[in-house]
Amino acid sequence: MKDKEIICIIETTLKEKLNKNADYIRYTFYELRVKYNLSEQDTDKFLDLIRTKLQNENYLVYFTGARFEYKNAKMKVKDNELMIAIKE
Repeated sequence: MKDKEIICIIETTLKEKLNKNADYIRYTFYELRVKYNLSEQDTDKFLDLIRTKLQNENYLVYFTGARFEYKNAKMKVKDNELMIAIKE
């Protein structure tokens, strides 16, 4: 998949997620690999690009297995979640 197509998916999905909850963004394995049919390589590219975009917009970005705190609760990015971003 070309970078342009991946960027299009990022823009579309991110807009939807920001409308639902701008403070907490979550991408799952199912969403990227099944729903959008991204290969493992495309998924890695997607996550790299969206991480940069979100960090530039003052989000803390966490990947599978990482521990984080959200609304005074200690949480962990679950195995079926590829990325969670929390607004600083």
